[in-house]
Amino acid sequence: MKQGRIARICSLLPPARVYADVGCDHGYMAEYVLSHGLCERIFVTDIHEGSLKKAETLLAKYIENGRCMPVLCDGLTGVPERCDFVLIAGMGGEEIVKILQNAYMPPAFLFQPMKNAEKLRAFLLSRGARITLDTTFSEEKKGKFYDLLSGFGEGGDSYTDFELRYGRDNLKGNPVFLERMRLEREKLRARLAHAKGVSREALLEKYYETEMILDAAQTTV
Repeated sequence: MKQGRIARICSLLPPARVYADVGCDHGYMAEYVLSHGLCERIFVTDIHEGSLKKAETLLAKYIENGRCMPVLCDGLTGVPERCDFVLIAGMGGEEIVKILQNAYMPPAFLFQPMKNAEKLRAFLLSRGARITLDTTFSEEKKGKFYDLLSGFGEGGDSYTDFELRYGRDNLKGNPVFLERMRLEREKLRARLAHAKGVSREALLEKYYETEMILDAAQTTV
């Protein structure tokens, strides 16, 4: 199995009767789910025929025995049944929101948005979801940071403004998040050295907020 981002996501996947891997790309995560017996069957979907064919090649034996069903479609639109667990990784938060708006709130989920995590959090909370994990992880060799949200479609939840913007578990002292914020602070400091006028005021506001978040999160470590 691929290492890094994919391995981290796979390590958090729970058992469920029927899975959907939306935007499955090469199918690595679906292979993990099937090979580890985490589901009875899984629908793998992708809007791109080329990506779906790669997944079909990797998952051929599972497709043959009826445990894996490939679907060429946008999001969940072509999946013929409601799934117990929906995995969407590697898309923007706004794209994930659109997929859910056009389908349904799954009983359980794991989402890894590449951007706009705040918008995804807000949508999930507005639909009565309960978020049980909201964290940041990284790929050290690539120097990239990723948001990850998992939970349940029902149960309800409430967030503060800062939790909505930065992720609830991150504000409890997640060291990866702290490193992400330190790097962001350094970038802002470098930009402030050359900024003027209104642009500088906006950067200063963001800089002070970053300082405040770092102080607050570090006190919980």
